[in-house]
Amino acid sequence: MAEQKKQQEQDLNQLLKVRREKLADLQANGKDPFKIVKYDVTHHSQEIKDHFDELESQTVTIAGRMMSKRVMGKASFCHVQDLEGSIQSYVARDSLGEEAYKDFKKLDVGDVIGIRGEVFRTKTGEISIHAAEVTLLSKSLQILPEKFHGLTNTDLRYRQRYVDLIMNPEVKDTFIKRSKILSAIRTYLAGEGFMEVETPMLVSNAGGAAARPFETHFNALDEDLKLRISLELYLKRLIVGGLEKVYEIGRVFRNEGLDTRHNPEFTLMELYQAYTDYHGMMDLTENLYRYVAQAVLGTTKISYNGIEMDLGKPFERITMLDAVKKYSGVDFNEIHTLEEARAAADEHHVQYEERHKKGDILNLFFEEFVEDHLIQPTFVMDHPVEISPLTKKKPENPDYVERFEFFMNGWEMANAYSELNDPIDQRERFKAQEELLAQGDEEANTTDEDFMHALELGMPPTGGIGFGIDRMCMLLTDSQAIRDVLLFPTMKSMGAAKNEANNAAQSAPVEKTVEKAIAEVKETYDFSNVEVEPLFKDMVDFDTFSKSDFRAVKVKECEAVPKSKKLLKFVLDDGSGVDRVILSGIHDYYEPEFLVGKTLLAITNLPPRKMMGIDSCGMIISATHLVEGREGLNVLILDDKIPAGAKLY
Repeated sequence: MAEQKKQQEQDLNQLLKVRREKLADLQANGKDPFKIVKYDVTHHSQEIKDHFDELESQTVTIAGRMMSKRVMGKASFCHVQDLEGSIQSYVARDSLGEEAYKDFKKLDVGDVIGIRGEVFRTKTGEISIHAAEVTLLSKSLQILPEKFHGLTNTDLRYRQRYVDLIMNPEVKDTFIKRSKILSAIRTYLAGEGFMEVETPMLVSNAGGAAARPFETHFNALDEDLKLRISLELYLKRLIVGGLEKVYEIGRVFRNEGLDTRHNPEFTLMELYQAYTDYHGMMDLTENLYRYVAQAVLGTTKISYNGIEMDLGKPFERITMLDAVKKYSGVDFNEIHTLEEARAAADEHHVQYEERHKKGDILNLFFEEFVEDHLIQPTFVMDHPVEISPLTKKKPENPDYVERFEFFMNGWEMANAYSELNDPIDQRERFKAQEELLAQGDEEANTTDEDFMHALELGMPPTGGIGFGIDRMCMLLTDSQAIRDVLLFPTMKSMGAAKNEANNAAQSAPVEKTVEKAIAEVKETYDFSNVEVEPLFKDMVDFDTFSKSDFRAVKVKECEAVPKSKKLLKFVLDDGSGVDRVILSGIHDYYEPEFLVGKTLLAITNLPPRKMMGIDSCGMIISATHLVEGREGLNVLILDDKIPAGAKLY
């Protein structure tokens, strides 16, 4: 096997060498393709096919990547792929000339070429171009994946999206549709009188959402800044300033985990309209979704994972209280105290934290029992005040706010409010958020004094909404993961040492080579500011300790637990032949894909513990420490040579 792999590498190196030799030969003969600065294209492939009756026997010029080539003596065929698709070209020596035909035969699959010739239909009925001229526009020095299998490794597809776009036409179609979706949104909102604006990405106070921000340092001002987690607070400032209908489509950044629906940077659209409320936002959402689906897909009926969703029908509107009662049987109208809410949670195995109030527990019931049922377009209205720090209270019931979340396919697609414009109430809400922050909630907001100043000037009654554009694209393109609709999703670096070498090379003096930089990078650890927990003073008798069954376990699968920001679900081989499931709260420190295939250490004889409705059968062993008050954590990763089930003493 090793010998075969070595031979394949040698063959590949030889093929790459040949391509470079071909380029050198072209350059030596004054035919350097990289000196060509432009090429006049008259048509695209699909356009020629769609208008064949008009274009037959006409001369056209196309350009694109050569995806196949069949040389047959004095005549050959090739396929050229451009933005719209692929078209065949018939290349004959008599039409091109002997010298040009020799050059054509030396071309490689992957080369970018231009073809000028007449449109015709072959005897087999294929619309083609009879080439009168072939121009090499760019020499490909790499080899495309083998055509039959294509590029199927998902990790490689995301890392090398450019190859993915070349090899998989459906991927290109997805991103063309994404562009059309954004264009349709802008067209609709322009027709409704909205103004598109841009607000800062680097902010001193990242507010407007419950999320942990990324932090950075601005050298020129010697000041710490954050990347925005929301667009809200700046857009509301513009409403105060008299811009009555504003929206922004832009990237926001949240320092959280990766899964099929979450990426740390994603595209959010927020819009704000003065003199309306959350009912106005519901009407806008219905009309917007219908318009975009019709414009991009030609229908208001969409299919996702084989399930049809009808955007043409009126969207269901239901309160959170009624939704929880409908799907869990628990009526929170009959629950009046925190103790009663906790008792209901205990009875229905809903996990909550000490800091959670009655409204938080209602929301936990909603997440546990309701979300998965909301397949068809549904507005879930009137959320508890505890989870809505920026929303106007319902005048008739101040425990709840005028807020809705829009759901499709069991996913939250949008979040909307009758915006809070009472500055005194808003300051109290910020104060409550700061108390949560002090209790360890890293997603809580802090008071934004400039925003408070704006509110105190007076903000009109306003409806506001935030749309997850990436999820909208997922549904409208039937894409299974958020990474399938992001051209360049966030990926774990291929190697820390490689990144350190790159950073060293970039910051090094110009004369330093990358090789020198790599040689100079050494893995060093500074423990001077690290704190660890003091050793336990209580003694445990040896018999008790010896009953803990420490085993080597192999990670077969690892994924984020839905609705949990911290938990990872491990499916483990513990040597018993039966898969073991353990949940571990380490998502802040590790992405699931990194841990798949690793050998870890676990205690395997603990009684099952229910977490988020899942039985966790054991404990993954980690090492923790503190750096400047923040916890650091390292899972203990064992040598892969240790077999699953090996007992550790």
